[in-house]
Amino acid sequence: LAGVVMPSSVASALELPAVTPRGIAETRAGLGGTYAALGGWALVSRDPTAQAAVGVIWLGAAGARVGSLLLDQPRTDGAFWAYLAAEISLGTAALLGARRARLADRTLVSVSRPGTRSSRTVGSESSNSR
Repeated sequence: LAGVVMPSSVASALELPAVTPRGIAETRAGLGGTYAALGGWALVSRDPTAQAAVGVIWLGAAGARVGSLLLDQPRTDGAFWAYLAAEISLGTAALLGARRARLADRTLVSVSRPGTRSSRTVGSESSNSR
């Protein structure tokens, strides 16, 4: 979201100077809108696939950052390592959340038995008890 709201600050923090209106627009779109939309979709939809996509994106960024250490040998400072830790942590958390949600969905399917008088669904307090 920060990339959408304050693209110049984000670009500066990442040492990607956005010095023209086009550079600011690209930062806002690429580093802000893309991630904000994907994260927003995952939060609103609560879809395990969306949560997994968020996790894969974060872990992909971490993988590229590690690869960059070998290929580009960038100057590393505290921010570089903090970003790597955040990418790994957020990616892992999103994938674990997606896995947990999928397991909960499977449990719901096994608990709910259509065609029986007392079938129930999670989140519903009522049951068919005639």
